[in-house]
Amino acid sequence: MKKLSELYDTSSNALIKAIKINSKEITPGDLFVCTMGVNADRHDFIDEAIEKGASAVVVSRDVGSKSVPIIKVDNTNKELSKLCQKFYDYPEDELTMIGVTGTDGKTSTATIIQTLIGKKECAYIGTNGRSWADKVADDNPNTTPDETILYRYLRDFRDDKCNYAVMEVSSEAYFRKRLENLEYDASVYTNITSEHLNIHGSFENYLSCKQELFRRTKKDGICILNSDDKYYSKMKEVCNGKVYTYGMEPFNTLQIIDFKIYPNKTTIKWKYEDKIYDIESPLLGDFNVYNLSAGMLLCLKLGFPIESLIENIKNIKISGRLELLDTDTKYHVMVDYAHTPNGISKLLNFVHTLNINRSIVVIGQAGERDYLKRPKVGNTVVDNASYAIFTYEDPRSEDPKDICEDIIKELKSTHDNYEIVIDRRKAIERAINIAKDNDMVLILGKGNETYQKLKNETIYFNDIEEAYRAVNLRKEKETV
Repeated sequence: MKKLSELYDTSSNALIKAIKINSKEITPGDLFVCTMGVNADRHDFIDEAIEKGASAVVVSRDVGSKSVPIIKVDNTNKELSKLCQKFYDYPEDELTMIGVTGTDGKTSTATIIQTLIGKKECAYIGTNGRSWADKVADDNPNTTPDETILYRYLRDFRDDKCNYAVMEVSSEAYFRKRLENLEYDASVYTNITSEHLNIHGSFENYLSCKQELFRRTKKDGICILNSDDKYYSKMKEVCNGKVYTYGMEPFNTLQIIDFKIYPNKTTIKWKYEDKIYDIESPLLGDFNVYNLSAGMLLCLKLGFPIESLIENIKNIKISGRLELLDTDTKYHVMVDYAHTPNGISKLLNFVHTLNINRSIVVIGQAGERDYLKRPKVGNTVVDNASYAIFTYEDPRSEDPKDICEDIIKELKSTHDNYEIVIDRRKAIERAINIAKDNDMVLILGKGNETYQKLKNETIYFNDIEEAYRAVNLRKEKETV
């Protein structure tokens, strides 16, 4: 909590307890900042904010006299980051800030880094919420939250004695200008495939937003790049910090010499500083070999000893990523966040190395998101899975039937190994009920997320819980 006079050159000593940009979330004592949104000018909601108890308002145009102090600045959007940094006493300066970006693998790589360093030392922000010290919270509204939330989180981390913070950095965060003044001590790049073109307009714009993390890495910072990715050179050319690479070729800082994937583990042979290391990982899939290599190299360059890092590998567990559920059934159920054509293809290719019978996939596509990706996802699923059940997934204001039709529009005359079940709960039940011995049911797109965004509300919904529920219902029917 601060006085307004501690934040601005004003005689007002109004107490400010938090900074908000959504007038509907204002509570007494908040400072309302009238930023310009994509679809809204928040100056239009000043009266609502004051009515709800805002102590003061920050504006960038004349709004007349109000009953609370009005602070005028040149640009409220640019002001927001600086204001939040000052309000929370610059917590980013007290933490080693680590950013992870890429189309796929952000959550896994960030979680790996947190586990390798240790949860008491390293905090996490991303798709799976936030975790730090001995605390876990599922209150993160976006993969990369806006400044009013982000700097509050960082202050929480530092107050609880964390020294590192690893965060997933989305392209949308830079597109929406949520990270205007934040610099990173270290940055990690996983991969890039075409995604979010509805937001960015073109792949070039999407790529540029991904590059922004490396432009904003400190000059004495660390940049960890996947040299085997198609766009590696594009990332390298914008890196502000020192570049270190991981990949299969001998020139890499951390070379992946070989790996073998088993049903319950992966063995990897690394070369680092002319020494060979044979390690065993609980993570499955070739993509997780790369995610683990990225996290390992980052931690090595932060100065952690390789022996302690290798010892911590056995502790890695990524909720909602390749999560094989303990169902005690003759069929198998797995939940994963894969939602891009590239991620889905890699996952299904891996699953079919496990000597299963059929793969049955439950998946949808998000509303108000890249509609051009929808038929690509449909094609990828039916081409790589035995059977697909298309359903809703965060439809938002769109009709989920229309989204499913977009997914299948190129399949109607070429494939018959799919069906549409709009209700996601019923889709999961359907997949569980048709599974036979040694089939693998894969529930994709949401991982361990705990919500579905519908037209007029956000409801609680968790794919893992729904899968267990469907399994138990089937068991009850079979018992009867």
